Amino acid sequence: MTDRVFDIGVIGAGPAGLAAATAAASVGLSVVLIDAGSQPGGQYWRHPDEQQVGETDHAGHHDWTTFTTMRSALHTAMEAGHITYLPDTQLWLIDPVKEATARRTLRLTNSYTAGPEQHIARRPTEVTVDQLILCPGGYDRQLPVPGWDLPGVMAAGGVQALLKGSRTVAGRRAIIAGTGPFLLPVAVGLAEAGAEVVSICEAGAIRNWLPHVAAAAQVPSKGLEGAQYAALMAKHRIPYRSRTIIRAIHGETSVEAVTTCKVDSSGTPIAGTERRYEVDVVGLGWGFTPSLELPVMVGAQTRRDVDGSLVAVVDDQQRSGIPGVYIAGEATGVGGASMAVAEGKLAALTAAADSGRPISPRDVSRLQHKIKRFRGFAVAMHTAHPVPEAWTGWLEPETVVCRCEEVNYGDLCTAHEELQADDARTLKLVARPGMGWCQGRVCGYAIAGIAASLCGREPSEEDLRSQGKRTLASPVALSDLAALNNEIHL
Repeated sequence: MTDRVFDIGVIGAGPAGLAAATAAASVGLSVVLIDAGSQPGGQYWRHPDEQQVGETDHAGHHDWTTFTTMRSALHTAMEAGHITYLPDTQLWLIDPVKEATARRTLRLTNSYTAGPEQHIARRPTEVTVDQLILCPGGYDRQLPVPGWDLPGVMAAGGVQALLKGSRTVAGRRAIIAGTGPFLLPVAVGLAEAGAEVVSICEAGAIRNWLPHVAAAAQVPSKGLEGAQYAALMAKHRIPYRSRTIIRAIHGETSVEAVTTCKVDSSGTPIAGTERRYEVDVVGLGWGFTPSLELPVMVGAQTRRDVDGSLVAVVDDQQRSGIPGVYIAGEATGVGGASMAVAEGKLAALTAAADSGRPISPRDVSRLQHKIKRFRGFAVAMHTAHPVPEAWTGWLEPETVVCRCEEVNYGDLCTAHEELQADDARTLKLVARPGMGWCQGRVCGYAIAGIAASLCGREPSEEDLRSQGKRTLASPVALSDLAALNNEIHL
């Protein structure tokens, strides 16, 4: 089934996507909002089923008023017919632009969240749009560590998603490790829900913020947030250990304990500093990395950001460089929900202006100034909490790197030494990391880092791009592939 043509297609209903869709509708554009989730909010505003809980159930959330305001605007625009909202829906392919109309067809399928009531018959299998705003968000960046494939080891974001989405506590005795401010809300959330958090292990050092005080001061709300978490950590007696990593995770059938150790400024373990903790859940988080399948699919330019992740390149009005395609949110560089909201609004205003709609230059300028401030804070945060240079030195030959294909570090070393696999793409081809169910979303960043480390160099944009490029953006039924027109070549 083909739906009508829309002025704008917005992909993702997180902070950036919600802002983009509602802003575009407010200036009179017809919008289709496509999201893999069952309800708006994305990962940042993930919350229990709105049909089953009260409006006040938003524990652990920041900027909740921002979300509820945009959600109300979404519902109003839907009732007025300005926004068509398609939840539980994945965009798996963007057709090449049709030269005669400059329009794009978006191929859709059910997401993993869709239940029987959201069966394929209830949604279009494709929609056509004049312009496209991509807000795909990001996900937890992971680094392998011996034992990380045991049940009970989770991404820090997964731990928080359980708390936010279903009020489920991942375990009774937890340790949270990695780097970055996100470790704090995860640990505090667990403690507030009744779990014992034995430690937060931060690979970096607090003093790394000292050169960036001016940038941090530009966003005072972040300092207030940090103070609130510090107070809650003191309340729950959660130790915060800087320059500390999880060296190994132990257990037979699930997590039973971890060994931590201190590291130097490069991330090299310091002998004699090992400590053992009995735990049943481990939350690992090394910041976030953008989801770039869709930007890469349309041909957007990419670059390696200050935090080492691959990001999409946009101009100061969120244009991607591909006519009719705009990108907002974490895909342009991880910077938090407030920056994503500003970028989403700016992308919508730019798209409106490019289609001949009148917009306020003052609004554009205000949003650009806000984005600049938040971007400065993001750069400071990434610089203060870098991924340790020497992290590949933590690995043992038997350490699993790609969990889907069960490829270990020794396999990658062998591929490099015996088969001349000198880059991430070649490692993937000869040793199969990143070829499983997640298609490199979990291990891709690590594969790029390992490939570079084996060659004694820094990871390159191409190392990262080879892990993010996918012909199809999500799993799809063979019947959907068979239904493609003959002129579409994958």
